[in-house]
Amino acid sequence: MSTDLKIPYQTLDWSAIPKTEHPGEKGKALWQTIQFPGLRIRIVEYSPGYLADHWCQKGHVVHCLEGENLTELEDGRTFLLHKGETYIVSDGLSSHRSVSTNGAKLMIIDGDFLR
Repeated sequence: MSTDLKIPYQTLDWSAIPKTEHPGEKGKALWQTIQFPGLRIRIVEYSPGYLADHWCQKGHVVHCLEGENLTELEDGRTFLLHKGETYIVSDGLSSHRSVSTNGAKLMIIDGDFLR
C-alpha cells in the first residue's frame, strides 16, 4: 500500500457537487462524492426511516453534521451518533449498517488508510 498520496490544497464547494440517490432497504440516501486515488469523501443525507440495504465491512470515519444516526453492528450492539460526534472503524473489524429514524446528514471519509 502506497502512503504517498499527494492532494494539493483546494477547497470543496459541496453545493456544486451533484447528489446521487442510493435506495436503502427502507428510505434512501443522497450522496455527494469526491474521489481521489485511495480516498473517498462524501456528504450523505439519510431520509427519515432509512435502513441500509446491506451490512458493510468497509472502514470509515463518520462525522454527524445534522440529526442522529444509529449504527447497528451485526453482533447486536448499537451506537447512536449525535450531531458533532464521530465514529471510526477500520476495514473488516465490524460488520455495520446505518439506521436513521428522523434523518441525518453525515460526512463519511474512507480509503486505503483504513485497511
